[in-house]
Amino acid sequence: MNSSYSLAGRAVLAVVLMIGFYLLAIAIAAGLLYIPYAELTYAHRLHIKLTLICVVGSLAILWSVLPRPDKFEAPGPTLSRDDHPALFAELEGVAASVHQTMPAEVYLVPDVNAWVAQRGGIMGFGSRRVMGLGLPLMQVLTRSQFRAVLAHEFGHYHGGDTKLGPWIYKTRNAIGRTLASLGDGSWLQMPFLWYGKMFLRITHAVSRRQEFVADELAARAVGSQPLIGGLRTIHGVAPAFNAYWLQECAPVLDAGYRPPFTEGFRHFVQAEPIAKAINEQLNEELKTGKADPYDTHPPLKERIAAVEHLPAGDVGPEDRPATTLLTDLGKVESRLMASLFKPDFAEKLEPIDWQEVSARVYLPNWTALTRANLATLSGVTPESLPQRAADLKAFAGGMRTQDGGTPPTDQAEGLATAVVGSALTLLLSRRGGRIQSLPGQPVSVVFGAVSFEPFAVLRSLAHAELSAEAWHQQCADLGILGVDLGQVAKAGEGAA
Repeated sequence: MNSSYSLAGRAVLAVVLMIGFYLLAIAIAAGLLYIPYAELTYAHRLHIKLTLICVVGSLAILWSVLPRPDKFEAPGPTLSRDDHPALFAELEGVAASVHQTMPAEVYLVPDVNAWVAQRGGIMGFGSRRVMGLGLPLMQVLTRSQFRAVLAHEFGHYHGGDTKLGPWIYKTRNAIGRTLASLGDGSWLQMPFLWYGKMFLRITHAVSRRQEFVADELAARAVGSQPLIGGLRTIHGVAPAFNAYWLQECAPVLDAGYRPPFTEGFRHFVQAEPIAKAINEQLNEELKTGKADPYDTHPPLKERIAAVEHLPAGDVGPEDRPATTLLTDLGKVESRLMASLFKPDFAEKLEPIDWQEVSARVYLPNWTALTRANLATLSGVTPESLPQRAADLKAFAGGMRTQDGGTPPTDQAEGLATAVVGSALTLLLSRRGGRIQSLPGQPVSVVFGAVSFEPFAVLRSLAHAELSAEAWHQQCADLGILGVDLGQVAKAGEGAA
């Protein structure tokens, strides 16, 4: 009861502040117009420059705060009941459990997130319910965790959050437009800056309270353990998604290929170095529980503490991935990827398996990089790399980028590591070695019974993590003693 009352009180305060902003804007606009009027009426003169400043400033404020229609653009392909009966059965079951109606549209989005909103109309009037479900989110959640996340989202409908949301959202946009229209450094910005900061702090506090209420509803409807598990997973893997997209997907897409999007993300977050970083970040978040007054969500530590005393819920004997609710995952993924790009670009993308990426996307780049450094690699043999690593700065000084340019000083050693790694990878692949490079994992080459990471060799030698004797033995096992890496680079001349 107290939490509901607190939420209602904060929501009322947010509406009052919203009205207050519009009154402030109108008052300042009217005051600006009154200045030239008063000057002309009482001083019988009119300062042209001052009049222009007042009139332009007043019109800019009034235009900025004028409510705009919500021009909603679909964030991804729509999902239908006919195409995905299992998913909609889950959605309808959760909606019924919290006494809510289904959204008018359900969209698939490329994010580790799920959301609900009211879209269309003006200031929320004439709007409709919509929901977004992240395909990467469904890849990393189990069905029970996904069910808890859905219950949380329907909880925002239940609490009326999405009805209040458009008003707050429009006001935030109006404040932003007003500040932008008045220009940086303008004295007219000051009251709006002050009011805007206060508005954000209070409305974000409302949002955080709404998250707690939605969490409680989800925990009671589905169980606290699926919800806690889902929250931990989301907080852990969500920060990794941008790195996955930029480091793994973008280069493959730029090369004209379309890799398995969701499968790659699963590999990425399960890779040992990434999984370790995720766990460390999650543990730190749970330990500190830091809160930002401008954050719309409470700290994970507080969210877990608020629901862990509630009934655990029944997960069931087999808790499969949430993506099993979708019919024909490959087709769904293709539709999502196509929605992210212009049609002419999307149609030209060639499907590719992650196991093929190294050979078809990266191998040509490694070939070009070694070719650009033929002079520096000439006379360098694998067993001589410990001597080069001993004076890595001097060795790196002669390296060139793929287009023949000189790298910045702080990037030269990293480039040298990449050049040597490329040369070793090419050498072994041409001798029958099998390149392995799944998302999130370092490039490795399997050659007979030996497997090693070529791009880690030079740095490991420089940092004494790999001894010269151990490396010499590994070269002997691989059968590459005495091979001139310059000849490896030269053999790549003319290669695509």
